[in-house]
Amino acid sequence: MQRGRRKPDWLKSRPPSGTRFTEIKESLRDRDLHTVCEEANCPNMGECWSGRDGPGTATFMLMGDRCSRGCNFCDVETGGMDPLDPDEPANVADAVAEIGLDYVVLTSVDRDDLADGGSAHFAETIREIKRRDPGILVETLIPDFEGDPEAVRRIIDAGPDVIAHNVETVERLQWPVRDRRADYEQSLAVLDQVDRESDVHTKTSLMLGVGEYDHEVYRTLGDLREVGVDVVTFGQYLQPSRSHLDVFEYVHPDLFETWRAVAETEFDFLYCASGPMVRSSYKAGELFVEALLREGRSAEDARQHARAAGGD
Repeated sequence: MQRGRRKPDWLKSRPPSGTRFTEIKESLRDRDLHTVCEEANCPNMGECWSGRDGPGTATFMLMGDRCSRGCNFCDVETGGMDPLDPDEPANVADAVAEIGLDYVVLTSVDRDDLADGGSAHFAETIREIKRRDPGILVETLIPDFEGDPEAVRRIIDAGPDVIAHNVETVERLQWPVRDRRADYEQSLAVLDQVDRESDVHTKTSLMLGVGEYDHEVYRTLGDLREVGVDVVTFGQYLQPSRSHLDVFEYVHPDLFETWRAVAETEFDFLYCASGPMVRSSYKAGELFVEALLREGRSAEDARQHARAAGGD
């Protein structure tokens, strides 16, 4: 176990700063919106929000800042959920327009307290963004909705361009890493449904450093490709507080690079973002556009497709 062990140099990140960072934060606070960047203490918040080469990326977290589940790796608060804000879908769309994003990432807390898991609210947010500009590319990082295929279908029907759902870790470590209501096979079923019922790109993420073995990671990559997952990301698990899961090990950047090469060359994923500081939505727009170019498509091609799908 690594409790109290000093983080290696490769895990150091600069604190968030800059005019652009401040502007985005003010826009979010004005509308009482939440981002997973802040709630989960993402180490890349300064880099992504500052966005030197573009408008920056912020991952909007829908349906409040408290989750109905208690995963042992996550810094989001558990329990005491508020009612859904009916103005949130429009407020998110307004913020996207004000900030000037052309690639948007939406995620949410788990809302097992709601009959539909919050899927209709999530879908309405996608539609509000697309109503304002059907060419905006929308990536969604969705819960498992307790395995309800109708809830997943609501997300598909709303017309996002990427649907992600994270398996988080290898099958053996689902517990104690994830809440007991989460399940490896259930997560694979969500990703499989998206692949079978749509032409939307699918994506998932795994944390390393929680006690996984290499052969388990390899098997997981095979399982993901079997259900049609297009994109996978790897990042280092970092303990948010002493009450969370211990870090088992700090994985060297060379091994992250090895897994990137294995995923892209051996398993033929569209792309794999892999590194100690990588998180699910890290440079999501930039990497997605680069992957489209390798497929012989451009970002504008994708936006034209999105506009056509939106019917505008």
